[in-house]
Amino acid sequence: MRTRSVLVATALLATLLHTADGVAAASGSRSPGGRAAYDGQAGHDVALYGITGAGSAGRAAAQEFSTDDDRLSRVSLFLSSGAAAGRLNVQVRTARDDAGSAIAWGSVDLAALGGPGTGWVEVPLTAALRPGARYYLFAQASAAEDKAVTWHGTRAVAAGSPAGAPYDRERGGWQTGTGRLAFYVNPAGSERCGETEACFVPVSLRPGRTAGLLSNGQAVESVDPPFAVGARYVEGSNVLALPSGRWRYLPEGAVKSRVVEAGDAGALAQIAASRRWLEQGLVPGAARERREAAERALLSLRALLRPNGAFAAAWSTFWDYSWPRDSAFAAAAFAHTGHDEEAYRILRYSARTQRPDGTWEARTLLDGSGPPDSRQWQLDANGWVPWATWQWYRTAPRADREERLRALYPAIVKAADYTAASLDDDGLPPASPDYWELPTTTANIGTAAPLLSGLRAAADLASGLGRTQDAARWTAAAGRLEQGIARRFAPLGYQRTVDGRHGYDSAAAFMAPPFNTAPADLPQALDTTYRALLRSNGGLVPGSDPDAGWGNITWTASTSFFALAWSATGEREKGGAVLDWVLAQRNVLGELPETVDAQGLPKAVAPLGWTDALVLLALVQQEGAPLPTPPAPRTAGSSDGAAR
Repeated sequence: MRTRSVLVATALLATLLHTADGVAAASGSRSPGGRAAYDGQAGHDVALYGITGAGSAGRAAAQEFSTDDDRLSRVSLFLSSGAAAGRLNVQVRTARDDAGSAIAWGSVDLAALGGPGTGWVEVPLTAALRPGARYYLFAQASAAEDKAVTWHGTRAVAAGSPAGAPYDRERGGWQTGTGRLAFYVNPAGSERCGETEACFVPVSLRPGRTAGLLSNGQAVESVDPPFAVGARYVEGSNVLALPSGRWRYLPEGAVKSRVVEAGDAGALAQIAASRRWLEQGLVPGAARERREAAERALLSLRALLRPNGAFAAAWSTFWDYSWPRDSAFAAAAFAHTGHDEEAYRILRYSARTQRPDGTWEARTLLDGSGPPDSRQWQLDANGWVPWATWQWYRTAPRADREERLRALYPAIVKAADYTAASLDDDGLPPASPDYWELPTTTANIGTAAPLLSGLRAAADLASGLGRTQDAARWTAAAGRLEQGIARRFAPLGYQRTVDGRHGYDSAAAFMAPPFNTAPADLPQALDTTYRALLRSNGGLVPGSDPDAGWGNITWTASTSFFALAWSATGEREKGGAVLDWVLAQRNVLGELPETVDAQGLPKAVAPLGWTDALVLLALVQQEGAPLPTPPAPRTAGSSDGAAR
């Protein structure tokens, strides 16, 4: 049935292209001085004329123009399309109604545009032109389904601008035009899509808030999804190569990006600097796709890191704050890819923003001045910060790492002591919002597991510094917490809460390396949890709590937990398959989004720093030496710890 429809549409298109009813429009006017009056019109505030040729109502449209140019290389039209497949056919004619007068032909595969959407579409055309002569830009679309394709423009009249004209076979052919169609002949500079106006944007990009990052080390600018279409990063950089061939980047000292010619000296200097930074560390990934993803993740983490050590979760309103949790993972990822300075900068910021009682706000403003609102603080930070400090210490240059650790140690003491004092008679922490940033009425695994890792990390760091009393105190607390988790969470398969009322939780993976030594029953619990949280698009929701309402929106961070956990517990093939699914969700610029909708399309922000960090750690675990896990110190003062 579909094949027949396409054949019918093709036959109809051929008929319409050769239709010759009506009279050619009057000669185009020229402005004083002999310059062409009309070879481009940017306004596209209304969908003027339908141009779909399939179905019972064959339609098309044409726009008169004249130009000073003597050669034609391309034209652009502002279109909206509901068709997932079909073709856009374009001609430049000398007589509007006579297909035989065409001097240039071109077509665009609608499916290649990414499916239904809206925006500027460029069509390559080649022909000699006579400056000042009258021409007609003609367009018609054929669709494999009964979906409209519309050419946009404006009804506003400008001096010297002739109107466009619609063709409607059912109404007798060419109709009197009442608007000016949006088009450019030989678009150049800012007329090219992707600079000041977006290229054709598929509907699939609309769920995204951001698509990428431009950065100069001080300022950051997010790339709007419409302006990511047809663009790509220059390899090893945050400089964006546009569809026009020019570059967009954030110059040194600037707060707003500029469009420059490819090869601009300032942009080249920035590219060289970011490539040197990558070369100074490790870019994990043997396979090309994995290495490209790792490079992009590293550059995105670097862009999200502020000079003062604050780490933005993403660069968009509501995400442009520093969470201790996300920051800890970023610090660990920097540490294990050889970027010691960046890792330590984050840890210093975490130490500075610790509250006097030893806890952290849920998040802080990027200048470190405090929280942006009254969101409830979250106890899991007391585990994540010591864990990240321990991971940094294990990779830091030995020459001065002990001295630098001593600068962080007061924050470790306050964090670990608060954790130890918070444990109840069962050895469990109090109810607290977990990484979902939603409160629970009983202890949750998303808090208990990081705190266990943090206590063990703190004890091991204390041993390495010879702080035997601290090590003994935190070792004892870790033992109590470990027993509490074994008694209350393990029988439930490490579900979200100890009351068993909130379902499975992806935080069960926090009981695995590189956070904690995996209990004997964890492999089965991970398998069960993964199956419970898996959705049809291949990703995981954070949990199965019936009150959460996650639906079918999957989260790349929660899915990545299992890539890391399985890679670290001897199930590399399973971990690799999950990792590759996450990498397959990268957007048009290669950035990892926060979430993926039921249709498999990226949503919310891209990149999300937490996912970038998790992917880097999983790649290191998959393709390098195993990531270390904080040990349970055998005795206070043991040398088998941080001093290694």
